Amino acid sequence: MAEQHTPRSLIVSFYGAYGRAPDESPVPVAALIRLLGVLGVDAPSVRSSVSRLKRRGLLLPGRTAAGAAGYALSEDARRLLDDGDRRIYARTEPKLSEGWVLAVFSVPEAERHKRHLLRSRLARLGFGTAAPGVWIAPARLYEETRNALERLELSPYVDLFRGDHLGYAATAGAVARWWDLPAIAGLHEEFLAAHEPVLRAWRSAPAGAEDAYRDYLLALDSWRRLPYADPVLPAELLPDDWPGRRSAEVFTALHELLRDRGAEYVLPFLSGDADTP
Repeated sequence: MAEQHTPRSLIVSFYGAYGRAPDESPVPVAALIRLLGVLGVDAPSVRSSVSRLKRRGLLLPGRTAAGAAGYALSEDARRLLDDGDRRIYARTEPKLSEGWVLAVFSVPEAERHKRHLLRSRLARLGFGTAAPGVWIAPARLYEETRNALERLELSPYVDLFRGDHLGYAATAGAVARWWDLPAIAGLHEEFLAAHEPVLRAWRSAPAGAEDAYRDYLLALDSWRRLPYADPVLPAELLPDDWPGRRSAEVFTALHELLRDRGAEYVLPFLSGDADTP
């Protein structure tokens, strides 16, 4: 599947990268329109996407210190982004000895819509399916899973366990059943195809702050889905040619090279020191 950068996803990525001011001040609407315009998103699409995020309770309207209309992150949105940071910018390699977290759930037939929500949420958190009603993930995802289930009021339907896989199949073989590894590898290869050339270009011929902002936000918007589709399994459980490590290295290099350079372009718009339409 080709990369798709939707206006709503780009706005979430923007707030994740540049929109979390320590004083929780709102991002001016005019600045958001101008900054998303650099990525090819027109003003009506920005306004429509902001309205949807507002209806979901993720953005709150407010006024900047200069009196301009803007939107700040809600407390829930900040928590979601903080949880995401632990995955998106993770640097440590998992160890098999850390074990697994199991989510075992049962939902009454009268509430089967919650069963669908529960399955989709566990899948988005990176869980694989060990058996009907039994989902599994690396143990380090426990806290985030607990927070997500409580936030969605799904915790009464779930029991969480932590433990080791003791057989009977080899763990590497079981993992290949629990997750669709070829599909996950394809997502990493897609990321590499889009963004590895960008990294090479920056290393050979650095450009300006606006280009850094654009290239970084596109890379972040692509990458932030991957640590959820891919639970990041221990290396000994994965094929020898697994592309996940290389794609993580490419994103980390782009982050270190471009994030702060892009901030030089963004911050004048947030502070009102740059011209906005």
